[in-house]
Amino acid sequence: MDVLEPGDPPRIGDFTLIGRLGVGGMGQVFLGRSSGGRAVAVKVVKAALAEDPEFRARFRREVAALHRVGGAWTTPVLGSDTEAAAPWVATEYVPGPSLHQVVESGYGPLPEATLHALAGQLARTLSAVHGAGLVHRDLKPSNILLTVDGPRVIDFGIVRALDTVAGTLRTSTGVVLGSPGFMSPEQVRGQRVTPAADMFSLGSVLVYAATGRLPFGSADLGAHTLMFRIAAEEPDLTGVPHTLTGLVSACLAKDPEQRPTAEQVAVGTRTDSDAPWLPAELLAELGRLAARMLTAETPPQGAPAQVTPSPPGTPTPHTPPHDTPAPAPAPGTPPQGAPAPAPSNRPRSKPRWRPVLAGVLALAAAATGTALALRGIGIGEKGPTAGGASSATTPASGSTASGAQGVPEDFVGAWEGVLDGNVEMPKRVLRLEISSGEPGEKVATYIDTDGDLQCTGRSELVSADADMLVIDQGQVTAGVPEGRCTPLARQTLRVKSRDVLVFTSGSVTADFYRSTGGRAAVPEEYVGAWVPVNEFYREQEMIRITQGPVGGRLVRLAVTAGTENGTDQYCDGTFVVGAVSPVLALSPAVYTAESGQECRQPDAVFLTVADDHLMLYSMNANAEPAEYIRKS
Repeated sequence: MDVLEPGDPPRIGDFTLIGRLGVGGMGQVFLGRSSGGRAVAVKVVKAALAEDPEFRARFRREVAALHRVGGAWTTPVLGSDTEAAAPWVATEYVPGPSLHQVVESGYGPLPEATLHALAGQLARTLSAVHGAGLVHRDLKPSNILLTVDGPRVIDFGIVRALDTVAGTLRTSTGVVLGSPGFMSPEQVRGQRVTPAADMFSLGSVLVYAATGRLPFGSADLGAHTLMFRIAAEEPDLTGVPHTLTGLVSACLAKDPEQRPTAEQVAVGTRTDSDAPWLPAELLAELGRLAARMLTAETPPQGAPAQVTPSPPGTPTPHTPPHDTPAPAPAPGTPPQGAPAPAPSNRPRSKPRWRPVLAGVLALAAAATGTALALRGIGIGEKGPTAGGASSATTPASGSTASGAQGVPEDFVGAWEGVLDGNVEMPKRVLRLEISSGEPGEKVATYIDTDGDLQCTGRSELVSADADMLVIDQGQVTAGVPEGRCTPLARQTLRVKSRDVLVFTSGSVTADFYRSTGGRAAVPEEYVGAWVPVNEFYREQEMIRITQGPVGGRLVRLAVTAGTENGTDQYCDGTFVVGAVSPVLALSPAVYTAESGQECRQPDAVFLTVADDHLMLYSMNANAEPAEYIRKS
């Protein structure tokens, strides 16, 4: 939160303004409090919109409708003035992190029980919104705040008011109707938007909450590519629990008429009403936050509010979002202890949440006039977004705002090494992608391809100097097959040369070499269609490799195989690329439901190319490779 600037009003309506929360598509958002000390978010319409009579009339109707929206999981309207020179609306301020902050910057993908509770509660919220004659149009993780009692949806109804002036004001004001990563096909095409659009967004939100990914590709693709995929391609549901895939698939139907209604989802979602809806460690921190707000003092009438300014770029839980976020680091408290062995086989708890919620507590204190000196500012929403600008800022590599040693530039980038076997016959390949950051932030993502398993996760920086990084035990975000991954153990990386690091974890030591990254990480010699070198099988089997980023499902194997009873079975499987050097390491295949059982193979594999021949090896068995040539 930023302090009020010269020219900002000290009061709006019955609310004393405390500071600036941020700027949204509609205008400026302030943190304020009522005479009784209740925290509020006050949204003030920007001048260009306020001067448009059609917008003002629509805004007046929308605010009136917002007053009628019921349901426990919305933020109630506490005041408004649609006739003011600068129209405004005040809603309850919710002191909790957004779903985006929790998934991208702290806890990671949510557990299955929480996902079911989230789906049901969001559906009940949308049912109330739709019942009031509104369409949210911008349901996304940064518009969903997590509280002890359940999720709260914010900013519903407002973007609909912008629709009437989009044609004349979009260029001059930057108004965007929806966030590309979570828009529906009809929004992408500019067609009539109904409550079914919110259900499509709900499906996208659930995929994100379950996997940490967008269902139609990364925000790095750019808004236009992402919107094309939403309109024309099928979603990637890898990592979504099977108990939710039916619901998510239905919500993501291209035809709005084929999607379920919010009421249908609310009725059909399985939840345990007696069980906590959030994981215990996150729930406990939110409970402590609520207690602090209840016991904080309200300053005497007329006393100035004490505000502790946040460092530049520090976000707040109620800061207006910037569309689809890219992953952002978060401060944390690294566990103490000696390094664990590389083949970690024991569960570990999720990251501690006290540093994550410190920024929330700071805002709660400001809202009640209590200044708190807190360490560990809350989670950021930095990085390029799918249709918006960057948000929080990050100190340059090697230096941090706190003075701690951050990741030196020499470590930043993609690195790959063989942990078991050798470069010619690897049994386990690990890829690390190191980004800038300071101790406690998630600076490393990893893909560990090992035998019959591939695990993906993220890790925090413990310490750094010019020659060494210590990276804490990882947090699993995805696995193939699901449910078998354990966290990657703590690692030490030392500089051997500009392009070589020495990796150590427990008793395992290996050289890691710089590798390629970005949207075209697959070496060109692999890209294309391949068929068996044996002519007899060329009509029965084909491998197709497409260009793309590491972590993508870029390899497809289609095969028709004979069985012992003389019948043929068809298998269609896709593989996730886990590493690209010295070999192309692939996850075990994920097969379509129609694939036969006898032709499925459970192992991770790796590919090599030599003399224009593609060789496929199992990473879990000492078997002869399958050999392929390019399809003519």
